Amino acid sequence: MTARRVAVVQAAPRLFDLPETLRRFEDLLARAAAGGAHLVVFPEAFIGGYPKGSTFGATVGRRDDEGRALFARYRRSAIEILGEAFERMSAAVAAQQAHVVVGVIERCGRTLYCSALLFAPDGTLQARHRKLVPTGTERVIWGRGDARDVVVADTDIGRIGLAICWESYMPLYRTALYQQDVQIYCAPTADDRDVWTSTMRHIAVEGRCFVVSANQFAGRDDYPGDFPAAAIQGGSCVVDPFGHVLAGPSFGKQDVLIADIDLAVLDGAYLDLDVVGHYARPDIFRFRTAPPESQERHDRS
Repeated sequence: MTARRVAVVQAAPRLFDLPETLRRFEDLLARAAAGGAHLVVFPEAFIGGYPKGSTFGATVGRRDDEGRALFARYRRSAIEILGEAFERMSAAVAAQQAHVVVGVIERCGRTLYCSALLFAPDGTLQARHRKLVPTGTERVIWGRGDARDVVVADTDIGRIGLAICWESYMPLYRTALYQQDVQIYCAPTADDRDVWTSTMRHIAVEGRCFVVSANQFAGRDDYPGDFPAAAIQGGSCVVDPFGHVLAGPSFGKQDVLIADIDLAVLDGAYLDLDVVGHYARPDIFRFRTAPPESQERHDRS
């Protein structure tokens, strides 16, 4: 069977409230799975939260105590792989028997990472990808991923790749996923600009793949009273390999988008475009990814 149903969850966590966020994850996952989804995609930083607008008291050459206290609060709402919160997520996935992609704030040793996790239907972790380059001020609070995180997972519903937010603006990262024959390009994000849909359509056409992008929809109730709310308006979508939007973009509301995709479409899509194959010019341009062993990182995972 090449036809699959995908669901995109457009919602937000409760910032700094991990128990409530996990409850939302379970409820929204059940809602999406009830629609018959084989794959459910959640937004960037759904577990742990995206503290939009925060400075964490950091300026060039200076950090303040108030910012450190906020970071400590944020760090305590992050999860550890194989920790208690992770096991609860795993159990929720196993209960719904769907492939799940979810953005998390991952705590590893003393560092936080903006990560995307891919769970198999039995709740096992099939892939973890850490954002390679946190964007702008995100670099104050998150570490960087490395070559071990550039992976496309071979699943029974297709080859799934993970690209977190502005990684989709990294041409060579996209190329690395294309080289690994990505079929379902999952793009958890916090970018709610109108132009994001255009980016997703471009990637679908360029990579001759299905693109599934999930964004948060966040309002006042998703933040504690002592934290300044910053709205995130959504924009989630599903796009086919010819750039046709199959679902969304959805703005201004919590939503669960459902779309049916058929991987058999890909065979015909490759007729006129394969940017790492017959439409490439390796005699002129050469691209390779660094082997994981060439990367040096303090990693206790």
